[in-house]
Amino acid sequence: MLKAFTELLIDLPRPAKRVLALTVDALLCALTVWIAMSLRYETWINPREGQWLAIGLSPALALPIFVVNGLYRAIFRYAGWSALMTVIRAVAIYGLLYAMAFTLISVPGVPRTVGLLQPMLLLLAVGGSRLVARYWLSGLYQSKLQRAQLPRVLIYGAGAAGRQLADALTSSHEMQAVGFLDDDARLHGQTLSGLPIHDPHQLESCVQKLRIHTILLAVPSATRQRRNDILLRASRAQVSVRTLPNLLDLAQGRVQVSDLRELDIEDLLGRDPVAPDTELLHRHVRAKVVLVTGAGGSIGSELCRQILQGQPRVLLLLDLNEFALYQIHQELQGWQQLQAGGPEASPTQLLPLLASVQDADRLGEIMATWRPHTIYHAAAYKHVPLVEHNPAEGLKNNVWGTWTCARVAQQHGVERFVLISTDKAVRPTNIMGASKRLAEMVLQGLAADLPEAAPGSTRRGAQAGRTCFSMVRFGNVLGSSGSVVPLFRRQIKSGGPITLTHPDITRYFMTIPEAAQLVIQAGAMARGGDVFLLDMGQPVRIQDLARKMVELSGLTIRDERTPDGDIEIEITGLRPGEKLYEELLIGEHPEPTQHPRIMKAREDFLPWPELQHRLASLREALNRHDALAIRTQMVALVTGYEPSDPVVDWTHLAQRGAATQPVTRASQA
Repeated sequence: MLKAFTELLIDLPRPAKRVLALTVDALLCALTVWIAMSLRYETWINPREGQWLAIGLSPALALPIFVVNGLYRAIFRYAGWSALMTVIRAVAIYGLLYAMAFTLISVPGVPRTVGLLQPMLLLLAVGGSRLVARYWLSGLYQSKLQRAQLPRVLIYGAGAAGRQLADALTSSHEMQAVGFLDDDARLHGQTLSGLPIHDPHQLESCVQKLRIHTILLAVPSATRQRRNDILLRASRAQVSVRTLPNLLDLAQGRVQVSDLRELDIEDLLGRDPVAPDTELLHRHVRAKVVLVTGAGGSIGSELCRQILQGQPRVLLLLDLNEFALYQIHQELQGWQQLQAGGPEASPTQLLPLLASVQDADRLGEIMATWRPHTIYHAAAYKHVPLVEHNPAEGLKNNVWGTWTCARVAQQHGVERFVLISTDKAVRPTNIMGASKRLAEMVLQGLAADLPEAAPGSTRRGAQAGRTCFSMVRFGNVLGSSGSVVPLFRRQIKSGGPITLTHPDITRYFMTIPEAAQLVIQAGAMARGGDVFLLDMGQPVRIQDLARKMVELSGLTIRDERTPDGDIEIEITGLRPGEKLYEELLIGEHPEPTQHPRIMKAREDFLPWPELQHRLASLREALNRHDALAIRTQMVALVTGYEPSDPVVDWTHLAQRGAATQPVTRASQA
């Protein structure tokens, strides 16, 4: 109640505050005269005729003196020593005049001592009132002023999450909620938690009228289509958007301001993920020994997270990058202990293993020791320009690394081997894509050849001697280390420009968790030599993605139509080997599977004896570091491989004396 009254005082216009101060001082003048006379008579008196004159004359004499001395020009909440000196001077002048009237001249019924005592009491009263105002109003005013300077936000969603968020913002020092938006027309014009509820169709006018900085999405149960509609409105109003986590993340407690996050990459994807088939997800994981190569990478690490939730007996994390391996092991270990309540209760043994996928001896040692049931092979070089400039290493790692892993897996009776492939393997224009297609062909050839067991090897399962090879092909994943989304975010944060290799470039996108879940489920459906395709939805035009990210940050694109915009899009030109668009299928008519987001392709491949012979020839070219011969043989080996640029191998160019300047264009896919 007191806080509300204080805020009311602070919000009064300046003239009203001066009238209020004059009124208070007039009352203090009258009160101190009555107190002075009561002290003189040593009892509380009822004023008589002459005494009423002393009471009335005091404010009539004091207020003009106070006005002339500037007591009402000072801001009480900032009253300091100089203001106090002004009060002393004004009351001293008043005291001389008042004492002359009632002490020197005297008035019947008014004791002479009142003329001396009352000015002293008035000095204490007026000076004290200024000090009280300073310490009473100053802190609250400063707090109110600071809150007024906070970013003003609207909460989209007047449900339970929105109400909890509004309550959390009342004590927040980060932002100030000034209202709600809600699609329910019955709520428009009403108030919730003291804040008005507005119509979302009037968002643009609300943003201008209320000076809105940000929209907070508090609709965690909304479908992705509805969320995209909300985001479209926000982008038109040119405000930034932050959102709450999903319902699962909010189930543990109340909504907090710290729960707010930047608009997540999933919010830009434009489709709702299909719930995973739990049986497929756990079929070859639960209580099994599972090995993930490239465990520290974007896809490999997410595969580990998903697999760990399926509670394998042992999860082997294999990577050549020491720091990446350390990071994912620490993360998984922390998550596991948090879920299980302590390391002693953890159902899965986590083992980080440093190894190269090209080292057959090391892989053999690992597989002989732990006898993995399933291998997910995610280790690969995936950066298109880097592999284009270092083709021999790209081929060794992507093709021979896959072949080595597959061969050792066969020798040690691994039941399932799943290769993580890419849409760039389809009609490739670069070495990276061609190497991944060749890796697919290796597995297809091995699956069709069904070699006999090597002497001394041990095999398990109903199909003893047959490792079930399969591969899963999909496009770009949002949020990976080479993805455009974090790159664009950094560029937007630094003020631009956003670098784009071509205005018409398109890519398929999928979130990392969805991709990892679908890979595990696809691998569980394999029969041997299967090429699975993940349904990536519709291809996304990268320039549209960049524009949407800029608009959702509350900024505008700077172009010919809006020369005063905030962020410019700079076209840098296609990089070596880069395609305008990607495909997922070489042939036609993919077959459906039991999962609506997973399809199966029938791709032609070379018989294993012929492929093995040609791989041996390619290996000789690699050993000679013959860049031209490598490209010639890759064109002959991989159907549809049509290089879009001349050979750009750094070593080859340097040996020929060509200029070799490092690539500086930012990755776009």
